[in-house]
Amino acid sequence: MKNQLLAKLESRKACIGVVGLGYVGLPLALEFAKVGFKVIGYDVSERIVKNLNAGHSHIQDVPSSELDELVKAGKFEATADESRLREMDAISIAVPTPLAKTRDPDMTYVIAAADAIARNCHPGLLIVLESTTYPGTTRELMQPKLEAAGLTVGEDVFLAFSPERVDPGNPKWNTKNTPKVVGGITPACTEVASALYASCLEQIVPVSSTETAELVKLLENTFRSVNIGLVNEMQIVCDKLGVNVWEVIDAAATKPFGFMKFTPGPGIGGHCIPLDPHYLAWKMRTLNYKTRFIDLASEINSEMPALVVERVAQALNSDKKPVNGSRILVLGVAYKRDIDDMRESPALDVIRLLEEQKADVVYHDPHVASFREDGHERHSVELTDEELSAADAVVIVTDHSSIDYQRVVNLAKVVVDTRNATAGLKPGGARSASRTRPDLALA
Repeated sequence: MKNQLLAKLESRKACIGVVGLGYVGLPLALEFAKVGFKVIGYDVSERIVKNLNAGHSHIQDVPSSELDELVKAGKFEATADESRLREMDAISIAVPTPLAKTRDPDMTYVIAAADAIARNCHPGLLIVLESTTYPGTTRELMQPKLEAAGLTVGEDVFLAFSPERVDPGNPKWNTKNTPKVVGGITPACTEVASALYASCLEQIVPVSSTETAELVKLLENTFRSVNIGLVNEMQIVCDKLGVNVWEVIDAAATKPFGFMKFTPGPGIGGHCIPLDPHYLAWKMRTLNYKTRFIDLASEINSEMPALVVERVAQALNSDKKPVNGSRILVLGVAYKRDIDDMRESPALDVIRLLEEQKADVVYHDPHVASFREDGHERHSVELTDEELSAADAVVIVTDHSSIDYQRVVNLAKVVVDTRNATAGLKPGGARSASRTRPDLALA
């Protein structure tokens, strides 16, 4: 079975399946299609399937023109029909793995995908889980479902884990050129999975087991979470000492060894950094071990939106205004610069906390025209001179590069800058000269 599958992969005669057509799955599916494979993307959303088959991408990093070309060439199609899984020779699973409110892993989507594959699996099939999860998921959850169907992993079917490393909006690193870690249940599983990804990606990094591969992703994002927590706490320290945290960080970053630059902000967002460390923390709790660094970093990072709101209140207070009734313009609601992804965005907490204090909050985001939160529909306001001048405070939560921050500084009464986007900018022009408070309040 292994040799037959390897031969199919080498000749591009294998049918490749991708389960879950979101930020991870769709770019991966197109990489397979570009090198000549027939690719079938499976998603439970009929709307997504219909749009993809019409050549319309819902992912910012995937141009519709590129998708449409592959659809018309017959290299990619999307389906919501589970029975189509039987046609596939290799399947990558890229479904969401959220956390429950108790911070325990919610494996609903992974289990649903595993069950669907188990119902339609056949000898000679490769399955690779890419969804971020706790160590042991592939062996403890996926393997039993396949073997319950009468197939031996490593002989009849092949099972591996390969952590997704997608960084939305990154102009340099993408699905194709980011090194791909692969770990199988058996050496044969690793070999076949490595061959699959080597067909379209630039560098493969084989590791000894699925547990190792699962831990790689968790270490990567726990590293980031802990270091972001450190610089967020350093921001508080510098504030209390009357020192500019950005100057401290920039100076420290001149050291050519032993230091890696991280910057503070209003909190952490996205699907990875706020969530991934908790998979590891949960797994360790089941082994009676407390992950103290992870828990402390999470505590510090989760407190940052409240600190931003405190800074807004202080800035308004210096202008003899309460938060209650003040008009607050939030710039940016995506979780990071120049993307439309709002998952776990700290902007949502900042808005909620301001509204709890009865502020009148509006937002502008060039990448997010509207969003729904807690049943309430919000729409981005146009960033006009009138909107900037009317706001009692402007809060920069996401530093999108298309925004003219000099204009913001010139027109806003008060700016609370959580991203250092206004560094070095000074109010200027006739409008700013007439303002009562031209200074900036930097969070």
